[in-house]
Amino acid sequence: MKILVTGGLGFIGSHTVVQLQNSGYQVVIIDNLSNASLEVLEGIVSITGQPPIFEKLDLKSKVAVQTFFKTHQDIQGVIHFAASKAVGESVVNPLMYYENNVNTLVYVLQELTKLKVSNFIFSSSCTVYGQADSMPISETAPIKEAQSPYGNTKQIGEEIIKDTCQVYPNLQSIALRYFNPIGAHKSAKIGELPIGVPQNLIPYITQTAIGKRDQLSVFGNDYPTKDGTCVRDYIHVVDTAKAHVVALQRLLNNENQSNFEVFNIGTGQGSTVLEVIKTFEKVSNIKLNYNIVDRRPGDVVTAYADTSKANKILGWQAEYDLEDAILSAWNWQKTLKKD
Repeated sequence: MKILVTGGLGFIGSHTVVQLQNSGYQVVIIDNLSNASLEVLEGIVSITGQPPIFEKLDLKSKVAVQTFFKTHQDIQGVIHFAASKAVGESVVNPLMYYENNVNTLVYVLQELTKLKVSNFIFSSSCTVYGQADSMPISETAPIKEAQSPYGNTKQIGEEIIKDTCQVYPNLQSIALRYFNPIGAHKSAKIGELPIGVPQNLIPYITQTAIGKRDQLSVFGNDYPTKDGTCVRDYIHVVDTAKAHVVALQRLLNNENQSNFEVFNIGTGQGSTVLEVIKTFEKVSNIKLNYNIVDRRPGDVVTAYADTSKANKILGWQAEYDLEDAILSAWNWQKTLKKD
């Protein structure tokens, strides 16, 4: 069975490709390599022992997307990761985010609606909730005004899919709203590999510890939390990847209750930025050089998941804790060059 993974050489995408191949699926990867490297493909092959089909393709080209689906008419499921994903960057460069995250989704869906049956997993985000009124956040929480263009693209993306599903019953879709994936594969052959300056906390921590960055900036310590820093739900990327496989199996087995479902993917535990730093220092035995700076536009104060729906309906739950995830990220970082 052939499954397309867009953005399949990215952080979550590459780990999901590994889980898919280990589950017996044939995988086709689309990636434009704008924030990924072909070395990731080598890591996937090293872990699984089999090369996925890879096509370098920019989904912003409607013609290229049309040509791809004409060539691969036997695709039976799509997991759509391809998107820009940094909150802070989206505030600075909103148009890039709307082009990358919205246009590409539309072009893929236009091709899927032409198929008799199409199964679609959307890489969504807890940012769709904005600053929720209460914790933990369940799927029934109101969708508030997004705090960033990135969050808005995920809200718009879900609306586009939902509207499309109402018109095309052949389109079976699940949106996975995951919280903060971190970590790396236990083999340390794939992990988070941002190009340029990291936009996310964990790779900035590990790059600072290894000496690639001089100092970590903590954005604000005056939030209404236990230590004044933001609270997030940090989930191991392998747990996140496994969630995509079970969601896909739900669609392939026709177990979904409607043709558009949403699930939270997280641990259900919130950790502050300073708690994450202390956990890293514990597992690595390295004192981290960090500094408190001003708040960053677009950040919500607190976000952690109620995962009971995914636990019950998908039969999925997070297996790794914060220490496991951070240690795997550190082991991955140590395999990389400093420059």
